Amino acid sequence: MITAKIWKVKERSKEDLIEQLLLNRGLNSKKQKDEFFNPKLENFQKDLEIKGIKIAQKRIQKAIYNQELIIVYGDYDVDGIAASAIVYKALTSLGAKILPYIPHREKEGYGLSKLGLEHARDSGATLVITVDNGIVAIKQAEFAKELGLDLIITDHHLPLDEKPQAFAIVHSIKMCGAGVAWCLVKDLIKKDLSDELLQFVVIATIADLMPLVGLGRAFAVEGLKQLNQTKNLGLVALMKESGLEPGEITGYDVGYILAPRLNAIGRLEHAIDALRLLCTNDPIKATKLAKLCSDTNSIRQKITEEAMIDAKALIDSKDKSKIHIVDSEKWVPGIIGLIAGRISEEYYRPAIAISIGEGISKGSARSINGVNIVEIIRTCSDILVDVGGHSGAAGFSIANDKIAEFKLRIRKHLESLEDFSDPILEIDAEVSKKDLTLHYARLIEKFAPFGLGNPRPLLISSAMAVSDLRTVGEGKHLKFKVSPSVIHSGAARNEGSIDCIAFNMGDLKDILIDGILVDLVFYLEVNRFNGTEKIQLKVKDLKLA
Repeated sequence: MITAKIWKVKERSKEDLIEQLLLNRGLNSKKQKDEFFNPKLENFQKDLEIKGIKIAQKRIQKAIYNQELIIVYGDYDVDGIAASAIVYKALTSLGAKILPYIPHREKEGYGLSKLGLEHARDSGATLVITVDNGIVAIKQAEFAKELGLDLIITDHHLPLDEKPQAFAIVHSIKMCGAGVAWCLVKDLIKKDLSDELLQFVVIATIADLMPLVGLGRAFAVEGLKQLNQTKNLGLVALMKESGLEPGEITGYDVGYILAPRLNAIGRLEHAIDALRLLCTNDPIKATKLAKLCSDTNSIRQKITEEAMIDAKALIDSKDKSKIHIVDSEKWVPGIIGLIAGRISEEYYRPAIAISIGEGISKGSARSINGVNIVEIIRTCSDILVDVGGHSGAAGFSIANDKIAEFKLRIRKHLESLEDFSDPILEIDAEVSKKDLTLHYARLIEKFAPFGLGNPRPLLISSAMAVSDLRTVGEGKHLKFKVSPSVIHSGAARNEGSIDCIAFNMGDLKDILIDGILVDLVFYLEVNRFNGTEKIQLKVKDLKLA
């Protein structure tokens, strides 16, 4: 067996593949199927009417009427940048005096800070609106009051038992921070602008790994429609810089091409430039900022690869701990979330990466299904400077002299959990040659956008004969053809071969040979090239039959 993953194949009870995929997603009735393939935000009106919105809107309208200066206080990740753009653009259209404030990742850290609030006061602001942060800012809210600032908190992170004492709180965990921000302003502005701002919500929804089912799917589908007809100069420039064509942008393009470029600035520099890109009306400035985002992302990729070499060297191959915790003085805080995510995925266990600072260090955690990492880290709140996040991802600050104790306590806490098995591949259905058609590949595309809660359908075919093996991408990836094995006179022969691409599996070239039979786990896709279409199997895993 080549693979170390556990294959869990769902029992197939439907003859038609698409009906089976719908059944696997709990979509049985015509109404459920219609809502899945044609999601509309109007179907989630109750979720969009978040408590606290009316109070917040009245305060905003008063500020606009009196020409008070408003600060929209964002965050340095894609969700925070997108949410800031939404509020800035919406309130600007109403004639508001408004300035954005994005904290510096290394100098201030996540969320409301004393420095940021003092900046708001010194700027002459009387109203601060947080986006994608603030729900755990108990002390900061008190400080805002002392400074004479009215505070409206909009956030989607997990709250504490105690809520901040703010003028208004608009909080929901059913959507990303940009979604909450959009809910705050959508009824204050013209519908055309409200619809247009959904392009920022979809970028944040996908980048922040929100579930792409129900409300999240509606945000994603309606947002992609807006994104594909965007006139936003910054997004058009970023698409051009990234080699993307407006009108053909998919959820994959958002998650793996656009969002990382917007994120990179906040990881290594100051995220205000990403916000400037989304808000500029100057085409020359848009082009320069788009290039800056792309160039910074290339640098981010390089230093992340270098950091991963160091991180893996810190992990003993015999270490069976239920969490891996690594740290280094060389890592910039902006990449530790990526390090933790890579380690968690590769070793299939929660992971924490810590960037050692001069006195205070920054930590970032990523987890696996069933392990709520933010709640686990919060058990150490008494020795942390701050902590926040979701069940699957968290961030915190800690004094250097508390790191050793933190590691011991976290590892001890996880000892009580059951042992983690090898990674499990949830496979939608076993398929035969009759299912491997362009017809089905095109229908599967209609299940997009794919993501958390709505994974791309994963299929399996058994005893497929391999042929035409070759590597691409400097030996990193493997290309080959497969066909169902048909036995004639005791020998196998290939019929109707299908193209396959296996990313990061180039080393299998020395193990596989033409004619060998394999069980294949894959995504069924349409490969479009020069106006032609044919099916392609994107291989996720394989083993000898």
